[in-house]
Amino acid sequence: MVHVRVREMDEADIEAVSAIRVRGWQAAYAGIVPRSCLDAMTVGEDADRRRQRFFRPGRKTRDLVAVGDRGPVGWVCFGPPQEGIPGVARVGEVYALYVAPDVIGTGIGRELLDEAHAAMKGRGFETSALWVLQDNGRARRFYERAGYQADGGTQDDVYDGVTLSELRYRRVL
Repeated sequence: MVHVRVREMDEADIEAVSAIRVRGWQAAYAGIVPRSCLDAMTVGEDADRRRQRFFRPGRKTRDLVAVGDRGPVGWVCFGPPQEGIPGVARVGEVYALYVAPDVIGTGIGRELLDEAHAAMKGRGFETSALWVLQDNGRARRFYERAGYQADGGTQDDVYDGVTLSELRYRRVL
């Protein structure tokens, strides 16, 4: 396992987090999301959007980074659900979890997820939910090992004319 410390993201981390996210998309979704979408992603554009979200007044999301010897190597974003889940009260949502591709499989993603779960529980959430692309077997196995189960919720996203299905996963905190 790579030694990291997990802490709250700050403004100085935005570029590194954007690099993690863009490289993470390009690695994790190769062969799933159309190459044209992955090739069009840039760290600069992502950082601009991330900066706007980071400084949005009344922001309810939280961002944590895993920091190692070379700086941030992982990032998780979570908060209240973007949409309600029928029959589930006090639910939090993991919006994004990415680890630098060269340290995938070292436990950093699990450490970030565990910290997000603890923070959500501390905010009064009893359940965590997230969405994962149906065809992303590696991510689905990761979340299932962390106690998540598909709950039957689905949604579709369109990337350059290609429709991809996402599955909603949940677990008790």
